[in-house]
Amino acid sequence: MKDSARIEGTLEILALHGADKKPLDQVCHGYFKTRRYIGSKDRQAIAAYVYGVMRHRASCDWWALERGLSPLLMGPMDAARVRLLAYLWLFEKVARDKIGILFSGEKYAPARLSDKERSIFEKLPQLKTLSPWVEGEFPEWLFPFLKRRFGESLKIEMMAFLEQAPLDLRVNTLKATREEAHADLTKTGLSVRPTPLSPWGLRCEGRENITQTKAFQDGLVEVQDEGSQLIAAIMGIHPGQTILDLCAGAGGKTLALAAILQNKGRIVATDTAGWRLKRTKERLKRAGAFNVELRELTGIHDKWLKRQKERFDHVLVDAPCSGSGTWRRNPDQKWNNTPQDIMELAELQKSLLDTAAPLLKPGGSLVYATCSLLCEENDDVANSFLEKNPAFSLIPCGLDGNPFLLLSPLQNGTDGFFAAKFVKTII
Repeated sequence: MKDSARIEGTLEILALHGADKKPLDQVCHGYFKTRRYIGSKDRQAIAAYVYGVMRHRASCDWWALERGLSPLLMGPMDAARVRLLAYLWLFEKVARDKIGILFSGEKYAPARLSDKERSIFEKLPQLKTLSPWVEGEFPEWLFPFLKRRFGESLKIEMMAFLEQAPLDLRVNTLKATREEAHADLTKTGLSVRPTPLSPWGLRCEGRENITQTKAFQDGLVEVQDEGSQLIAAIMGIHPGQTILDLCAGAGGKTLALAAILQNKGRIVATDTAGWRLKRTKERLKRAGAFNVELRELTGIHDKWLKRQKERFDHVLVDAPCSGSGTWRRNPDQKWNNTPQDIMELAELQKSLLDTAAPLLKPGGSLVYATCSLLCEENDDVANSFLEKNPAFSLIPCGLDGNPFLLLSPLQNGTDGFFAAKFVKTII
């Protein structure tokens, strides 16, 4: 493809995302799936532009607004054009005449630039300081939330979220040791190294298509961020125990727990979405994990849950959340949430913990986890649970003895994660 055709593809994806608000990775997948003629290098180039615009959307919108253009008041395609122009000019440093050539209006190329769009290239008096949300590339409403979490480190923490996330793997110890999986992947030409925090982790150097490797297809490894692996590690489970993964989703942590149990004991993985559990079933089969029961629930008042009082040694509540800890991988998520969403999620998270508490045996542990950065979904929820449930006490589970597990790209090289571990008093 010519460069101009790549730009047109970028605009089409950005406009599709702006129109239906589906997750960006789903939009990209659907776009490329219906356009098999687009080669791998072209797909990579288009995706790089798309994610570049989304990572720097705050700066692109600010630059446009300073020049009298408001993407928020435009239709999806016009907004996509203005943001991409600003991104090419500010971050890719594409020369003005080159941009004019890319937007030529010829076949497979974007339409010619309008006079208003050309104002993107105007030089205006430079501000001495930018707003924190422009520097940090996030919506303005998130500033007090993120300031509370990171304080004076906010700017450098947010800069780390603009970097591309690494590809982390978890070695499936039902089938291989970390050393064996490392050797297997190295033989195929992949460059991998052990992760510093997770005892089961391997980090790939570069963007490899790991699903095409024999190690993945044979179930030796699974794609899982190192931070997510640590959630399973802090649970402290042992073979023969009974575990409930209350919000199992597609089963990433369920698989990690199954490997720790060595197919001894029992895991019940529940979710309200049957399609997610179906995917978990396929992954469990590949991993060789046979001690997991999958159960679709109608919600937190499901009759099955009411019959499970004090049945489990450990319960994991990997709660639905804002996903703010995954902004490196999903930069579009920061633009899809609202303050109301955060408050509603916090109430749901509290309800899930209240549902989980009676299911635990005395002496058992309850782990609450999110991939969120926000105290409103993390510390506040954990502290509220402790206040309402005096039979539970907090067990420090963070790095360096911290009461909570708090992870971020800057501090730990992982996605952003939070976890709290509670133990139920033996009466």
